[in-house]
Amino acid sequence: MHLTLDLDSETPIYQQIRDRIVEAIADGELEAGADLPSTRQLGVDLAINFHTVSKAYDLLRREGIIRINRKSGAVVRPDVKQPSGDAGTDTDWKRRARTMLAEADVRGLPKADVLEFVRTTLFGFPDQGGDPGER
Repeated sequence: MHLTLDLDSETPIYQQIRDRIVEAIADGELEAGADLPSTRQLGVDLAINFHTVSKAYDLLRREGIIRINRKSGAVVRPDVKQPSGDAGTDTDWKRRARTMLAEADVRGLPKADVLEFVRTTLFGFPDQGGDPGER
């Protein structure tokens, strides 16, 4: 797994780590059940404090994306791409998506461009399959 961070971004580093891991899972780079590097090792690899990595991992754990075990470390949950049935997770996702769409609207991005970006991105993930125009 290769993570790229923008140290000059306003987005906190722990959030960038979380986001890149979620993207790696969606892209098929990290599969269900895959081991993640230890917090210390990823901290060394990224030249950041391991507590920052720990904060990202804890966020992913609370979101139900990874499982953390003191002995075996962090692992992508085997059921990560299965519907959770957790209404709280669904509500949180919708809230964050609404905020991103509101930001696109406030910035004056054409709605057709936003829809095309969402369609292309969503159907570009390996398990979605098919051509974006088909859906």
